[in-house]
Amino acid sequence: MVKSQSKIIARYAETDQMGIIHHSVYPVWFEVGRTDFIKYLGYSYSQMEKDGIMLPLVSLNCVYLLPAKYEDELIIQTTISELKYSNITFSYEVIRVSDNAVIAKGSTVHAFVNANDFKVVSIKKKNLDIYNTLKNSME
Repeated sequence: MVKSQSKIIARYAETDQMGIIHHSVYPVWFEVGRTDFIKYLGYSYSQMEKDGIMLPLVSLNCVYLLPAKYEDELIIQTTISELKYSNITFSYEVIRVSDNAVIAKGSTVHAFVNANDFKVVSIKKKNLDIYNTLKNSME
């Protein structure tokens, strides 16, 4: 199974009044992880869009286990946990480097849609190369 790792340094602007990273930041970090994961496989989101495929968000889940604070060095570890012909589920772990603690876990589900009309498509039929690359990353 392919796992990509994205490094993040928590920024001051991402903190809340309590001095911890605001919960709304984690989906942004998940996007960083997902984008890096696709690049790691040899594609990019922009290339997928040029190939007529878009990945709109269908659902998002995040469980906050421990707080992150300003200047914490973090790793967003990303994998594909499920691949169907019409959608894909990415899973994430946010790991604090200083103590290797998993501070959050989450997942996002994205539909495969045609870039022209935003209708759901079978990725296997629309672009077999992308499907095979994603499928192989799960083995």
